[in-house]
Amino acid sequence: MTQRSSYRPSEHTRHSILKAATNLFADKGYDGTTVRAIVAKARVNQAAINYHFDGKEGLYREVLSAAAAAFVRDDAGSHADEALPREEALRRFVRQQLRPLLARDEISRYIRIFAWESVRPSKVLRDFMASNAPPLMARAVLLVRRFLPTGTSERDALCGAIWLMGQCSVFVRNREHFTHPPFGLKIDERFVDHLADFITALALRGLGREA
Repeated sequence: MTQRSSYRPSEHTRHSILKAATNLFADKGYDGTTVRAIVAKARVNQAAINYHFDGKEGLYREVLSAAAAAFVRDDAGSHADEALPREEALRRFVRQQLRPLLARDEISRYIRIFAWESVRPSKVLRDFMASNAPPLMARAVLLVRRFLPTGTSERDALCGAIWLMGQCSVFVRNREHFTHPPFGLKIDERFVDHLADFITALALRGLGREA
């Protein structure tokens, strides 16, 4: 007797929409991504997006939830940072933030999405953060606190974390632009390693005060 397949077309459709939307949000940000573009890339109709995610906002919330879960699973987490000297932990964090310059994996796409949010914060992310503190931001705050004086306010630690992530996100968002004139940067492994060292050195000058 032939076994009934566990394959469900609706699950395949949902996965296709999520994958297409994640790629587009990473490339263009939330505001720059249209439902029409998602429909075309996923090869579905708009009704499928409304059915599975209740529209673009619901779809973006699902992508943000997947991003938060992925950062928790990622090996380069806050617990690994705590075991390292603070300068080394800082460099490791910066290098991870620059990961999308070379890689196109899951974590890199999510980092690019948050890079877009650093300049074009969406209402969806604000609502999401109200009930779900993004692990990446929480990790950055903990790292920055290792360099700030005891008693530094949560506001100032958060601002320091946003500043640190912003030093990396400008390169992540504008990768293609920076490879063309007048910049003409050659973005390869050697360049990214140098950039990580350079940003780390700048951050140490700003954050490296004795507690």
